[in-house]
Amino acid sequence: MNVAIVGASGAVGQEFLRVLAERNFPIDELRLFGSSRSAGTTYRFRDKDIVVRELRHDTDGFKDIDIAFTSAGGGTSQEFAEDITRHGAVMIDNTSAFRMDPDVPLVVPECNAADALNRPRGIIANPNCTTIMMVVALQAIERLSHIRRVHVASYQAASGAGAAAMTELETQTAQLVRGEQPTVSKFAYQLAYNVIPQIDVFTENGYTKEEMKMYHETKKIMHSDIEVSATCVRVPVMRSHSEAIWVETERPLTIEEVRAAITGGEGLTLQDNPAERDYPMPLFLAGCNDVYVGRIREDLANPNGLTFWLVSDQIKKGAALNAVQIAEWLIANNGLAK
Repeated sequence: MNVAIVGASGAVGQEFLRVLAERNFPIDELRLFGSSRSAGTTYRFRDKDIVVRELRHDTDGFKDIDIAFTSAGGGTSQEFAEDITRHGAVMIDNTSAFRMDPDVPLVVPECNAADALNRPRGIIANPNCTTIMMVVALQAIERLSHIRRVHVASYQAASGAGAAAMTELETQTAQLVRGEQPTVSKFAYQLAYNVIPQIDVFTENGYTKEEMKMYHETKKIMHSDIEVSATCVRVPVMRSHSEAIWVETERPLTIEEVRAAITGGEGLTLQDNPAERDYPMPLFLAGCNDVYVGRIREDLANPNGLTFWLVSDQIKKGAALNAVQIAEWLIANNGLAK
């Protein structure tokens, strides 16, 4: 298996390297690609030093590549998609460039893995991190009763905006402790000791693009008429996103059957013992693979509703791991035929 990573020097690119090593992914040759700034950088992978190549328009860089993981920005993915797929490589793209294209499958393996087989352009899209986390849990509930609508509030870590955002949060916290004026550049406002109820730009309907991604992507992944209303908030957490979710199902569900569904659900861990103050928190779940679910309870405002809390590492499961799991499913199901 010959594998390429585009955007190898970024946060998700580095996570790809860790996840591929952790999961002992079958690799004969690994090629790393990046911008002219990162070209020449060396990364260690399985006791070998691999030099980052500059991503350029040519016909040979992706020759003999079976799978290319791309995470260098939507513009880069669009510009180089033809070069990457020309020789038959499957491009698993971690940007928003192709997610809603009708001829590009949008895949979360726990929900719709088989969609990855129908890829006329040779591209499979990785969903937005907040959507991935949510639909893994929703899929387990959908198997009990069809979900009509979802309300969700996300609490998104600084790392979702990149390494510079994490550095800014650290810097601001230290500055405030020293009584200094905090530096603000990555976000519109100071994030330390604050929450910012905006992620991405606002659209005409008053929702942000991040919130609309959750609306559209959930429908496409779950092949459902499910309605989603989201509020996405940036919080002063380093890594791992959290979500508070309210769902309405066609029939009332008992807490016991929902807990059983989460316990038996793929990619899910039940952490729900409020009497012992045991529930998912981002502080403790960075680097973990699963989506952790807790505080499951009936919705007091809806007889067919329930509400719960979930946390997952958005760089791992919300990005690199989900993409690698797509590739693993293709390998296991003979889905790489060129």
